[in-house]
Amino acid sequence: MSDTTKPTTSLFGGAVTVDGGRVQLHDAAVLTSAHMDALVHQAVFGNEGERTFARWLVWELGQTVGVRAASIHELYLARGAGKCSGFTVPAMNIRALTYDTTRAVFRTANTLKAGAFILEIARSEIAYTEQRPDEYVSVILAAALREGYRGPVFIQGDHFQVNHKKFAVDPITEVNAVKALVTEAVAAGFYNIDVDTSTLVDLSKETLAEQQRLNYEVCVDITRFVRAAEPAGVTISIGGEIGEVGTENSTPAELEAFMDGFNATLESQTPGTAGLSKISVQSGTSHGGIVLADGSIADVALDFDTLEKLSKVGRDRYGMAGAVQHGASTLPDAAFSNFPRLETAEIHLATNFQTMMFDHIPAALRADMYAWLDTNAKDERKATDTDEQFYYKARKKAIGPFKKQLWALPADVRGTLGAAYDKKFTFLFEQLGIAGTRAIVEQFVTIPEQHRPFPTGASTIVAAPDDADLSD
Repeated sequence: MSDTTKPTTSLFGGAVTVDGGRVQLHDAAVLTSAHMDALVHQAVFGNEGERTFARWLVWELGQTVGVRAASIHELYLARGAGKCSGFTVPAMNIRALTYDTTRAVFRTANTLKAGAFILEIARSEIAYTEQRPDEYVSVILAAALREGYRGPVFIQGDHFQVNHKKFAVDPITEVNAVKALVTEAVAAGFYNIDVDTSTLVDLSKETLAEQQRLNYEVCVDITRFVRAAEPAGVTISIGGEIGEVGTENSTPAELEAFMDGFNATLESQTPGTAGLSKISVQSGTSHGGIVLADGSIADVALDFDTLEKLSKVGRDRYGMAGAVQHGASTLPDAAFSNFPRLETAEIHLATNFQTMMFDHIPAALRADMYAWLDTNAKDERKATDTDEQFYYKARKKAIGPFKKQLWALPADVRGTLGAAYDKKFTFLFEQLGIAGTRAIVEQFVTIPEQHRPFPTGASTIVAAPDDADLSD
């Protein structure tokens, strides 16, 4: 045992030991105690050696008791084959207070026996929240262990997006940046990845096939790279995207143009390779919502008819789970029950969880974060922005620089916020029909053990280039 392991394993008071590079768990009760809080703090804020070992230990404890990163691919193909239905998977971007927030997710999942949910982070969010994939996975798995959750944990790379401006200047370098992020993320345990090359759609072309060509060709390139990076026994769930959120609504013809081109290209290049399990579309939302001058959010004109049609085409013609709705966080509460009714495969939720956090933190801390934005994000402020509009749109950029202060919130604040998250996740899980889906997940999803070698030094995985200005 190295010097690094001794203080880390001692956090569990002898209930966890390491022998021959493998973890021995002598008392599972310690996993749901404050000892786990101390371990996850080392995984995030310890020195390099402490972080490396703490993250390895969290992963191996999960392997030992059955809390393992997993792919939702099998469940989505089962849905495409008509073997399950009636629920919409929430994919939740957790930008801040990730440990506390995901503990609330797992508490809710335990209460409602839910299993079909995803925790995700986008390429842009990784940058501005200062959460590399390895840290993100470790914190999520630690939260699951802390709450006594058991089963597969679906962790997703959201909007692994090609920056179209950088692509126009140097396409190889920009695509390689996304591939580098894939390498980093898969090594960490992201076994679900949304490839977003919709930025390359060219509406100036005459036919839909030509408009979507660059989108599906680059998506195939990245898909093949993802498949080559898969660990043994895992088929990563990969999603494509046909229209940027916040632009014109997608159509069935556009979906068919993309999917026909994607499938033909993938089959011609690597016959028999698993394709996409879902497709992201645009049906009237925008990321973060439209902020009005008083800081409130404008009503959203979501086209549910379009969403229903696109999901049906995805299932019936291509065997996928269906369509994915981004930017759903700011929808009115009454809208959420529509998604499972229309058989929407997945919806993405982010901004509302962030808003709840900002509403609950001490006023002095919020003022400090806003003052930081005045200096460090001033270039993002439009001349017509009110203070409310600017802070609402820009405040996500302060999350990374204030991560330590957020993790150090007083216990009473964290408790109040945790209770609010419990209520929110309960509402969402019930409205989206995922209560009781643990049995469906157990039926279709396999979670092979993925043990990792004992760490003997710093990680050799190189961090991918950051780009904080993409979709989130």
